[in-house]
Amino acid sequence: MERIEHLYTYYTAHPIICTDSRRITPGCLFFALRGATFDGNRFAASALAQGAALAVTDDPTVLPHGITDPEALLAAGYFPVEDTLAALQQLAALHRQRLGIPVLAITGTNGKTTTKELTTAVMSTRFAVHATTGNLNNHIGVPLTLLSMTPETTFGIVEMGASARGEIAALCRIARPDYGLITNVGRAHLAGFGGEAGVRATKGELYDWLAETGGCAFVRTDDPTLSSMAAERPSLRTIPYDSSAAEGLESHLAGDYNRYNMAAAATVGRHFGVPEEAVRQAIRDYIPSLNRSQVITRPERTLIVDCYNANPSSMQAALDWFGHEAGAPSSKAIILGDMLELGDWSEQEHRQVLDRALALRPGVMLLIGREFGRLETLPHDTGETTLRFFPDTESAAKAIADTDLLHRARTVFLKGSRGIALEKLLPLL
Repeated sequence: MERIEHLYTYYTAHPIICTDSRRITPGCLFFALRGATFDGNRFAASALAQGAALAVTDDPTVLPHGITDPEALLAAGYFPVEDTLAALQQLAALHRQRLGIPVLAITGTNGKTTTKELTTAVMSTRFAVHATTGNLNNHIGVPLTLLSMTPETTFGIVEMGASARGEIAALCRIARPDYGLITNVGRAHLAGFGGEAGVRATKGELYDWLAETGGCAFVRTDDPTLSSMAAERPSLRTIPYDSSAAEGLESHLAGDYNRYNMAAAATVGRHFGVPEEAVRQAIRDYIPSLNRSQVITRPERTLIVDCYNANPSSMQAALDWFGHEAGAPSSKAIILGDMLELGDWSEQEHRQVLDRALALRPGVMLLIGREFGRLETLPHDTGETTLRFFPDTESAAKAIADTDLLHRARTVFLKGSRGIALEKLLPLL
């Protein structure tokens, strides 16, 4: 810990963290992280040459030849550690403790980023809020979020994602949240979690942390899973709410399932004393981005774009909502991309989504990706629906550009995992 305290003195003087040597900010601290296909240690010297104040590295071979004295290494710009990622996380944990501000952690299978954005909008009307940027919600993103908080920050919001057991617990030990919110528990990353029970256990690690540390959880009581999870932890302090907390709220978000995200954000704001009109205006003014629950109006059709991420639970909710949207089924088109990281459950879950989508009887349905492609030879009750399979987004784009597949579609719904990159189709629609 003494080593991290020493590093913290440099951080306070140079409070900008860089992990990509191609995007060095002069005066930053460069953390040479390793990954499956990269090793930042190789670029430590380059980062220093571009103006980094210090290079934190865990590879002794990149240190200046012949220099072993710690002070001499610091003078040369190198701060050697045993594990660069661990040092980044420990530094973030220390900074979070020094800040001493309330921190809200948000996790869940679906809606965590939208809920985080809505909550940030609401809370920013009263506090100097710093929240997770984009989707930086993992073992690297959470430390970077914390280290981006300044002495002027008065409220922190940290999004936490996970794809395996133990990951939420690890993130809690870094961020040490005082408050927590689980949006829902559904079927996602089943391969890493080992099934739905694993998803529930992992998301519940946030409740475990709060129960052990005296924190408080915002719990949606009209979700039986969340209610039972909270009840299983008698020492957990809770702030209950339900979907009625969103009554009367207006937003630009597509999909009635977003009312749960709105209810969560409104409840957090009200708990912390944000005036009701400020809550309403913040949610009303929020414009979705990053292809999340966006409505794009074109002269010839309306696009409903929700293709940043997808899993069986979010697919089900989105399709159920889309089926009730105005317009004749024949005037609707559904474009779905694979749901990734489902492991042994993949075929079953993709088949259920396919059947559910076909039951809506859209005029056209395009399925993109290898997982959906495995179902192409199976019998399908297509009715009047034109059903097409494509191995990737590029081949689907070519078909859309070269044919009249979608010429009768007045409403087009797109949803798929980020890795399928359905947003590449938007210029053609």
